[in-house]
This record gives sequence, C-alpha cells and structure tokens, in this order.
Amino acid sequence: MKLFLDTASVTEIRTMWNVGILDGVTTNPTLVAKEGRKFEEVLREICALGVPSVSAEVVATDTAGMVAEGRRLREIHPSIYVKVPMTSAGLAATRTLAGEGTRVNMTLVFSANQALLAAKVGAAYVSPFIGRLDDQSQDGMDLIRDIVTIYRNYRYPTQVLVASVRHPVHVLEAAKLGADIATMPFGVMEKLVQHPLTDLGLARFLKDWEKVPKA
Repeated sequence: MKLFLDTASVTEIRTMWNVGILDGVTTNPTLVAKEGRKFEEVLREICALGVPSVSAEVVATDTAGMVAEGRRLREIHPSIYVKVPMTSAGLAATRTLAGEGTRVNMTLVFSANQALLAAKVGAAYVSPFIGRLDDQSQDGMDLIRDIVTIYRNYRYPTQVLVASVRHPVHVLEAAKLGADIATMPFGVMEKLVQHPLTDLGLARFLKDWEKVPKA
C-alpha cells in the first residue's frame, strides 16, 4: 500500500521523503491556507522534491470552472493530480479532464455509489473520508470494504485512496482490506514508525553495549 501525507507543509513532506517511506501528497484549500503561502508556489516546491503524486484541489463549483482550473493545475508539474469534489458538476468535469489525460482524484466521497460513479467517469483516485464517517457513528472501514469489492468485481483501474485517516489503526485496517493508498497527517505517519517496545529494546541494547570492552 502507498502512503501519502495529507499536508501542505513542505517541511513535513521533506522529512518523510528523506526517511524514504513517502509515496505521495494530498493537499486541500484548508491545508494550503494554514501555510499562508501562494498555492502554486507550494505545489512547485513539493513537486521539486521528487514526490511522484501531488493532489491539488480545484475551488470552482461549476463544471466549466473545474475544468479550467484542472487544466491550469496539471500544467504546473507532471506529478499533479487534480482533486475534484464528488458532485454532479464534479463528475462531468472529471469525465472531461480524464478524457484529456488528466489524472483526477475525486474527493469528498462518502458512499460506495459515489465511488462507483467516480470510477465510471475515469477518476484515477477515489478518496473516501473514513474519519468523518466515524464521527457520524458509521464505520468508515465498511465503506472501504464495499468500494474495494466493487472495483474488483468490475476491474475498475481507479485506486482507492483512504482519506480522513485519524490514527494508525485506520492505516492497518485499510491495508488489510486491500486499499491502494492511505493519506494521513504527519503525526499519524510518525506513529507508524513508533512502538514503545522498540524504544525499550534499543535502550537496553545501548546500555548493554556500554559493558562491552572497547579495547
């Protein structure tokens, strides 16, 4: 499974890119606004690191506007995937953009039916928001299970990008269900590396090493 960071912080992205576990980045208007920088400037800097997949979201709500924005975004760098919201206008825009060869990440997906429609119009990624479903007392992983099953049934090439990931268990469950990608905040990705027994074991090894004669 590919691991993406859900952030617009170049510092966070560079940190995980240098560790060697990062496969891509997803951004959205909220994340970019937190950085207080120009949108395209941030995108170019992220892409310059070598990140192969960088999702950048349109803010238009009509089909023509989404298509126009998508065309501009894809020209920034070959790594750009255009994020389009799951609406009727977004579906029409995705069909047009995908038909032109633009890779689209259809976002704000909350049902398997929506994911089916995203695949039918040619989205490269579909982004179901599991954390937000959990917030509404629904099991977000049930949605991932349904989408993975449907895509396998009909051999859709659209990849399942699990979004709104809140903790490492979300990542584990998504991987067990066969999702293609999980995107997460920096803090969650950090926790994937960590385990208290690893820390204790390392501390013990180092302590024991101090007892070994050095000369």
